Amino acid sequence: MESLISRLKMRVNQWRSSGNKVSKDQVSRIFRFRYACFKDLLSSNTEILNTISDFEEKLRGQDIFGMSYVRSQATRAVFHCLRMAKSLDDLSHHRYPMLFPVVDRLNQAIKEELGKRRDLALTEYVMCYSSITKEMVDWVGAKNANLGELLNKTHLPIPRGFAITTRAYEHFIDSNDLYEEINRLRRNLLIDRGDPSLTESVSESIQSLICASPIPDDLADAVLTTYDELVRGGASTHDLPCPDLKVAMRSSAIGEDSELSYAGQYLSILNVPREKLLDAYRQIISSLFSSRALSYRLNKGIRDEDIAMSVACIEMIDSVASGVMYSRHPFHLDENCVLINAVWGLGPYAVDGVVTPDTYTLTKEEPPKMPSPVVSYKPVKLVAGEKEGVEEKEVALDQRNKPCLTPEQAKTLALYAVKLENHYEYPQDIEWAIHPDGRILVLQTRPLHLEEFEKDGVKTFPRLDKYPLVLEGAAVAVPGVGSGPVFLVDSDQDLVNFPDGSILVSRHSSPQFVIVMRKARAIVTEAGSVTGHMSSLAREFGVPTILDAKSAISLLKKDTIVTVDAYSGRIYEGVVPELVSLQRTRESAMKDTPVFQTLKKVAAYITPLNLVDPKAENFRPDACKTIHDVTRLVHELSYQEMFAISDVVSDTDGGGALKLVAPIPLDLRIIDLGGGLSGVSAYTRQVTVDKVTSVPFKALLTGMLCEDLRSVGPRPIDFGGFFSVIREQMVNPKVLSERFGDRSYAIVADKYLNFSSRIGYHYSVLDSYCGETVNKNYISFSFKGGAADEIRRNRRARAIALIFESLGFMVDVREDRLTARYYKFEKLIIESKLEMIGRMLQFTRQMDMLMHSEASVEILAKNFLAGNYQLDGAISAEAS
Repeated sequence: MESLISRLKMRVNQWRSSGNKVSKDQVSRIFRFRYACFKDLLSSNTEILNTISDFEEKLRGQDIFGMSYVRSQATRAVFHCLRMAKSLDDLSHHRYPMLFPVVDRLNQAIKEELGKRRDLALTEYVMCYSSITKEMVDWVGAKNANLGELLNKTHLPIPRGFAITTRAYEHFIDSNDLYEEINRLRRNLLIDRGDPSLTESVSESIQSLICASPIPDDLADAVLTTYDELVRGGASTHDLPCPDLKVAMRSSAIGEDSELSYAGQYLSILNVPREKLLDAYRQIISSLFSSRALSYRLNKGIRDEDIAMSVACIEMIDSVASGVMYSRHPFHLDENCVLINAVWGLGPYAVDGVVTPDTYTLTKEEPPKMPSPVVSYKPVKLVAGEKEGVEEKEVALDQRNKPCLTPEQAKTLALYAVKLENHYEYPQDIEWAIHPDGRILVLQTRPLHLEEFEKDGVKTFPRLDKYPLVLEGAAVAVPGVGSGPVFLVDSDQDLVNFPDGSILVSRHSSPQFVIVMRKARAIVTEAGSVTGHMSSLAREFGVPTILDAKSAISLLKKDTIVTVDAYSGRIYEGVVPELVSLQRTRESAMKDTPVFQTLKKVAAYITPLNLVDPKAENFRPDACKTIHDVTRLVHELSYQEMFAISDVVSDTDGGGALKLVAPIPLDLRIIDLGGGLSGVSAYTRQVTVDKVTSVPFKALLTGMLCEDLRSVGPRPIDFGGFFSVIREQMVNPKVLSERFGDRSYAIVADKYLNFSSRIGYHYSVLDSYCGETVNKNYISFSFKGGAADEIRRNRRARAIALIFESLGFMVDVREDRLTARYYKFEKLIIESKLEMIGRMLQFTRQMDMLMHSEASVEILAKNFLAGNYQLDGAISAEAS
């Protein structure tokens, strides 16, 4: 830290050596650059944690993925890790060059693992589903691979169809020499990433280029020939010819992560006739370059080289009825049954809310048992258009209140659901349709993510009313169920004493919990981030985890038996058998595939976290074994670098900073890095409080301007403390040399504050980021000094420490120096803590002179927390 300050001051002094006074612009440039580095660092930290979370989900879940996904995500992690290292190095004036070889070593190890996997060459432009399995996801995308798996491994009926492969996409791009032109257009985005109109313009240019390019003759012939075979029945799963066959053409991209792939990002076109096949194909592959997709890949560090598009061409079923079914009830977790929703016509109306579907609930036994269905009123349906597209039609009057399925059809669907769940070893979310000839077809299946089941943005899991509810509304970090006795963790010693099979309950998430994760049945914290370091570790260990569980510490008593429902974010008193039955080992459906083994080996260099304690001896660059380690180290060091920023500005005499006019006893100057002040011009020399727009600074000022504190008069003089100050200055010359000055500074941005208060012999620094992203939010505080003797200064530091501990901060006191940290809480909570710090700064001025006994420590803290800012009575009572 001292070295950093010295380097920055040296830089300022170099400017001064020319004999010129340091200008406001020069000072502003220093801090704007540092803040820009810090923002880039925080942004990349979030991206890496999201990538780690996605890797861990793939290792535990059921999603189909290929080598393109592994390469893309690994490249993305390395890119953002290197960006974090560079940002920290720039932020610190190049004090961390040793990080670059560490990242390079990890990158080489990852590349070596990726290089061991040799993909088979694919030459086909088109593949029928009878030839496709899940291992072919790199060539046909997840949608197509899933349909091939359904047909060839479960032997369930699917619509006839085929996949246009990624080799076809590459052939189309190569044949038209589009790579160079696309890259030329994309380079424009690097000039200004934040310009939406530029992104839209580049997107339109690329998509127009693709749609205007001819499809190579051999590719066009392969597509149309395979389509004609479907018409004749020769290339399908059914032998009957279909002269009027139309297809649904759906995008099936590879290389993206699940956040984009499952967001309906790319184009799908329904009811396409033969003459429109090639045009539709061009439109769909052009959607790979939509403005949203371009922006997403650019900001996420995903290379276009790792992205390709396959297209699913599936028989358009003009279904009599269709819908979705779940192999386990998606929100009544105590009901292990099959749930079927059905509507007349095409399936989208079953999920889009246009029509209330019929509901069928069936048991999983064979044959399934079915109570009476809940039949809804269904006035309209979605059908295939006569020429192309889809349209809405009225349902015949005598059909509107009739069930869509016969009991036999419902039971057949239930048996399909059970078969799919057994094959994938996990509950499934299944789309189905009934062909006009009566055949029941499976259109798609995917994992049923119970923890994500929502309706109108609200979790729809109902409470289990027969069990006492302790709390609800917590955020799910790792889904699952855990039951056991409560054990409260508030210190490192508590972790040492943690009993096997307990529920870990704490105020805040911490990576240090890793040492007991093998013992914990579940983790509950009052605060934390679902993409934070601890959540990542909990996913790695498979520990059900919920965060943001308000008042968990006060509601959950030690040794009380509870059941943590980490699907709905609830905690029940006692053991809940219906939920405990959901505890099961989730194994990947791809665990036996080569690509899964490659993911495991690559993830070993990315996801594990070994550097969990910033105070540990191994918390240094050469001890980093994974990308996660580097991320954790750099993130922690960045706080220290930003914390030191105020020591530089004090050496520049403010550099033209603006004076704050406010009724507080500080000579406070402000440097705005952007968005921290409003209504300020080049001629402004002073500002009022109403001009402050910085979120953390506004919160701090709210506390400092508290009316109750402003009404407090001068502190009562304790002559023992007063003579202690005089004696210390006479006996100890070092005290005089440690006078910090009388000017204070606030370096602000819209979401950032670095506040240094220097009043005589007292010195405090507050550094904070306060925005909507929980992972970025933090408060760091440091206090040192005082003019009284060492004993009184230490007492005041300990009194302030008690205040911070009561506010939930992590605190360290050494002699008269205090440091406190509070991080990864939501914006409103950070604001409330900053307001309290503002009050505390005003309350504790000149307090060291009053600390004449040990009792003063607790009296000062208790009175502040109780809102009693008039200490005269409390001090008199103590003296008596």
